[in-house]
Amino acid sequence: MRIEILNTGTELMLGTTVNTHAAWLGGELFKLGLHVARQTTVPDGETIRDAMGEALERADVLIVTGGLGPTSDDLTREITAAVLGLDLVEDAAALRSMREFFAVRGRPMAESNLKQALAPAGAVVLPNPNGTAPGVYVPPGLNGRTNCAVFLLPGPPRELQPMAETEVFPQLRAMSGVSALTALELKFTGIGESDFHQGVDARLADITGLEYGYCAHIGEVDLRLIGPPDALACARALVLEKFREFLVSEDGTSLEATVVRLLTENRLTLATAESCTGGLISNRITDVPGASAVFTHGFVTYANAAKTSLLGVSQAELATHGAVSETVACQMAAGALCASGADIAVAVTGIAGPDGGMPEKPVGTAWIGLATRDGAVTAFKVFHPRNRHDFKLAVSQAALEAVRRCIISRKQPVTG
Repeated sequence: MRIEILNTGTELMLGTTVNTHAAWLGGELFKLGLHVARQTTVPDGETIRDAMGEALERADVLIVTGGLGPTSDDLTREITAAVLGLDLVEDAAALRSMREFFAVRGRPMAESNLKQALAPAGAVVLPNPNGTAPGVYVPPGLNGRTNCAVFLLPGPPRELQPMAETEVFPQLRAMSGVSALTALELKFTGIGESDFHQGVDARLADITGLEYGYCAHIGEVDLRLIGPPDALACARALVLEKFREFLVSEDGTSLEATVVRLLTENRLTLATAESCTGGLISNRITDVPGASAVFTHGFVTYANAAKTSLLGVSQAELATHGAVSETVACQMAAGALCASGADIAVAVTGIAGPDGGMPEKPVGTAWIGLATRDGAVTAFKVFHPRNRHDFKLAVSQAALEAVRRCIISRKQPVTG
């Protein structure tokens, strides 16, 4: 089933608003075993007409986002009716729902909102309990000229996402007949796309009916597998035989969520001591629901004085070895473990740049320390010569991966 997405909104073209719909819809459809053939973004107004006309010639399903509001530039509803050759008619249920929306909030409904109760004749109006703009579903073949199903969804994510989940996805699942088990997303860390190319790429290509692809992030590679269940099982076994130790999750779950899950399952607690990452590791951990049960302390010791006063790092060792060193990383981890009472502590110290590098310690150098209640304190060096943002992300990724491996091994910290 060929699915296309048409995102409308001048703000998307100007860069003032990030198009999150493209990523969210693509990811959610992938979970259903479906994938998007094309995404198009156009400004508000008549440009929508041309883009919609072209998409209707190619697609089996067209999902349109935005342009369902009450203002003069919200023309998606009107243009859809015109392109399909259908009259716009008022939907009594939609009008009643809008009136109730405003009444509950004690606000008068402006006359301009009346246009939001209109829909192409014969279309299904999709309820929107989170806003005033109902969605619209135009079944395939309604106008006798196109067999493309059309969904019109409101622009705000807080309205679009619940509507897609309750109204659109069940319809697409029924139309496609595809099982959600025909798609897998395996997430790996510590290896790159080239490792897959050399290790398993040719063998994956030989699996009948399998569609696969990679998406590389900083410190991470996602492997997408689409196909019949037997092809997926064969591909999964092949990949894990080669790269199981690097596997973070088999359902697209993030590294930080995997770490929280492993800590929870093993009844372990974690503390962090961060210098160069400025709290990014603890932020990633606490973004995960349930982190409060396993995350105890997050020390951000950016200055040397903080490393000494909060973590007990030796002033003499700082003077001798410098803050970015194996010795200091170990002392930071040990200090965080002692101060927090956690089972595992991870520490990072590095040079984010653009200044501060030296020949023996260039910008991008970082040391990661790990300490556990039942193991030695160890540290390993990483080198990520990137901009400050990407450097911090790469170091946080390496630190979380070290924690993941430490939990899995349950013997001693991994040292690189």
